[in-house]
Amino acid sequence: MRIAVIPGDGIGVDVTAEAVKVLRAAGQVFGTPLDLEMLPYGADYYLQTGISLPPNGYAMLRDDFDAIYIGALGDPRIPDMRHARDILLGTRFELDLYVNHRPVKLLDARLCPLKNRGPKDVNFVVFRENTEGLYVNIGGRFKAGTEDEIAIQEEINTFKGVHRIVKHAFEHAKTHGLTKVCMADKSNAMTQGHALWQRVFWDLATQYAGIEATHLYVDALTMQMVKNPGQFQVIVTNNMFGDIVTDLGAQLQGGLGLAASGNLHPGRTSMFEPVHGSAPKYAGKNVANPVGAILSAALMLEYLGLSNEAAAIEAAVKDAVVGGQGTAEIGGTLGTRETGDYIANAITSKRR
Repeated sequence: MRIAVIPGDGIGVDVTAEAVKVLRAAGQVFGTPLDLEMLPYGADYYLQTGISLPPNGYAMLRDDFDAIYIGALGDPRIPDMRHARDILLGTRFELDLYVNHRPVKLLDARLCPLKNRGPKDVNFVVFRENTEGLYVNIGGRFKAGTEDEIAIQEEINTFKGVHRIVKHAFEHAKTHGLTKVCMADKSNAMTQGHALWQRVFWDLATQYAGIEATHLYVDALTMQMVKNPGQFQVIVTNNMFGDIVTDLGAQLQGGLGLAASGNLHPGRTSMFEPVHGSAPKYAGKNVANPVGAILSAALMLEYLGLSNEAAAIEAAVKDAVVGGQGTAEIGGTLGTRETGDYIANAITSKRR
């Protein structure tokens, strides 16, 4: 397997190094050849060259690699974050990575902000439509900077886009033996575009006998996620709502530092990343939590069909989190590097 690795900026570099360490440990233990090619793209490269990605960068990532792993991007030296948009959003759109896959899985009850909730109560997945909605940047500003300024941002929903993400959610449930899929929209207020979500969702629901299809307005969904997260197995929603809902989900599992994600086009080269920011002020200080980065690597291996390797990483992460063998964010006393060492050693020791 050939994997492109773009470490990113700030703590992205720190946590990516630990994810790479763990990937190599898993590959060694299982005898899996993982060719991890480190690519230089990020803030430093952009400041030196003015280039985010080379002219053929998207085609190179798609055609020359089986998967793409990206660390957090963002640097205050580039105020408009041009390089981050080009690398992250550009890759999503150019490779048509229409599924944002965000597992929400609590590993230890002490990390959940909700009272009397444990791992069995917080264990679901959110699928966010990743290439449409309000994030396509269609619209404009008129008389900017004046009292008469007008700003318009259009939301785009297509039948193709809605159908394929909703179908993916149902297929995931079917494949993984799950019985509940909930779709969230705001069709009571956004009556045009979200009427399309309603039609597609209920039409597809009839094709999946044995799967309970439900609908919640997104404000009700967030309320229910806090009130009773155990009722959810699969949630599917649009780009902007998914962005918000998944951050709430991350907090239910212990924070953004534990959250993994994949940007997928099933069957094609896809991209995986932790979802926290680059936090430049903490870069190089050996304090960032690498768990989300490591779990993103496990999600990547699972996508690539390396289920044993992925399971080994997930088990080692759980061992570290439950045992307090991690950074301060999860109640431990280890640094970033030491956390990565512990998880890598846990993988290798299980196979001795």
